[in-house]
Amino acid sequence: MADSRGMIGAEDLAKIAILADAPKGALKAAAKKVEWFSLPGGRALFKPGEPADSIYFLRSGVLGAFRRGADGKMDFIGHIRAGEPVGEMAFLGGAPHTAAVFAMRDSEIVRLPRDAFDRLIKRYPTLMRALAQMMVARMRLPRRNTPGGPSEPKVFALLATSPTINCQHIAGQLAEALGHLGRSSVIVGPEAEDSTSEWFDQLEQEHDIVLLHTPVADTHWFHLCLRQADRLWVLARPDARPSEPLLPPDRSPARMFRLVDVILMHDVGDRVVSDGRDWKRAARAERVFHWHRGCKADLERIARTAAGRSVGLVLSGGGARAYAHIGVIRALHEAGISIDFAGGTSMGAIVAAGLALGWNDDEMERNICQAFVYSNPLDDYTLPVVALTKGRKVDERLLRFFQDTLIENLRIPYFCVSSNLENGRAAIHYDGLLRTALRASIALPGILPPVVLDGAVHVDGAVANNFPVDVMGNFHRGMTIGVDVARQRGLNAKDFIHPPGFFGWVLRHGFHEAPPIASLLMRSGTISQGTHEDSSRQNADILILPDVEDVELRDWKAYEIAAEAGYRSMVEALQNGVLERLTSG
Repeated sequence: MADSRGMIGAEDLAKIAILADAPKGALKAAAKKVEWFSLPGGRALFKPGEPADSIYFLRSGVLGAFRRGADGKMDFIGHIRAGEPVGEMAFLGGAPHTAAVFAMRDSEIVRLPRDAFDRLIKRYPTLMRALAQMMVARMRLPRRNTPGGPSEPKVFALLATSPTINCQHIAGQLAEALGHLGRSSVIVGPEAEDSTSEWFDQLEQEHDIVLLHTPVADTHWFHLCLRQADRLWVLARPDARPSEPLLPPDRSPARMFRLVDVILMHDVGDRVVSDGRDWKRAARAERVFHWHRGCKADLERIARTAAGRSVGLVLSGGGARAYAHIGVIRALHEAGISIDFAGGTSMGAIVAAGLALGWNDDEMERNICQAFVYSNPLDDYTLPVVALTKGRKVDERLLRFFQDTLIENLRIPYFCVSSNLENGRAAIHYDGLLRTALRASIALPGILPPVVLDGAVHVDGAVANNFPVDVMGNFHRGMTIGVDVARQRGLNAKDFIHPPGFFGWVLRHGFHEAPPIASLLMRSGTISQGTHEDSSRQNADILILPDVEDVELRDWKAYEIAAEAGYRSMVEALQNGVLERLTSG
């Protein structure tokens, strides 16, 4: 797993920041049992479930921490920089590791086995306090780190896939935008290909962001950029098709762990022969950004992402109560807050999709009202075999408003959530046909027929994760606003006391009003998942809870009441300090 270099002296231990003030005698005693070794980029230091019998300190290089996400995949948590302890929580807690740590670059690590650590703290008890303070700080930020902090990505490699892409000029535009955000940056090109790793380390210490740029080519400088970068940005054009393979072979950690984004550069009048899906697949990228020439908003979104200043919006499911999300978005726009990433579940996914597609506030209101308010999309009832409705009206409206748009081609990076009944997990939709993902996300069991994707049955995302703040935490590194409309009472108890039979209900209410079973099924599908939902609320940097208790889940006519409740709640939050949090550096 590692290339051991043997023992280390007390003077070397003193170079680790957290040990700098330890008595020399204490360091000498500990050094007798301390091991120093190198860990090549891409190798694991430890994995989940392995015993935590040592504490580590990173002497040089960069490590990456990963944990298993809601979809069962290993999600990237953050970077660990030189001087920081590694694995201290499991070590001090006497439990196996719960996260995985890999070398993101060639790294040098100091290992203190338990007996060496015990010797050290006997003579230097202050170390325990320092470690405790660091652990508390990390626990307070379980999803992300302070923008611009050491665990954030600092080195970005801009990889030009075409000779017509001037990546040095693009890096200059990004550097200027980063400066407006209060972030210092430096641009580095092929002239630095003979520089040492120590020189690159110094650059990182002196600047908030390092922008490397290179054409995609099988050259020493290209491979050096891949090995040095925390994140790869593939610059592409829609008037060209990606080659196969797109990038020369390289086992850099950024590629191994898919810390890759595509930035698709759009020019007016381009002959479009490819799109975000093509480039995302070819680059094995995680996200796709779209940068339209001359569009300041697109440039600023990418700069905020690099700076850790992006804003993500997560919208919960909740039937007609989700109209409140539209009021929240309007209030944010009026305050000048740009939303950089969007995601949600069920009806929250619908509203977030409109935002990601680029609908302005008036378009959002008009389209949602046409789709849900003016006529009920859930009144094509049928004798139930798999659901109360046929789902044809919902399918027609999704096609009308979202057509054949791909998630990879949305203006704002986006995801939505459905529930995979095959494995019992939340399914996160980051790509593919948008209306298909939305149809799965809103397929409330018993109300809408389920959706079959890749042989698995999918139903409403609320069943597995109705408030996916945790997913957004792995999708971007900035502030996350979470809007939850599903936790309050959503049923009228009178409907369930001596209810009439089916024909009695039809005689009284007709065929166009849903019977109480619809509310019962909707509430069952959107009810909180206990500790998971509580954790999601805690992980939202800004939590908005519109007062929509008087809006029933199936009351599709209650648009104005719900939207106004969302608007009021967001305006109040902005006036009470949220605006400063979103705009401060």
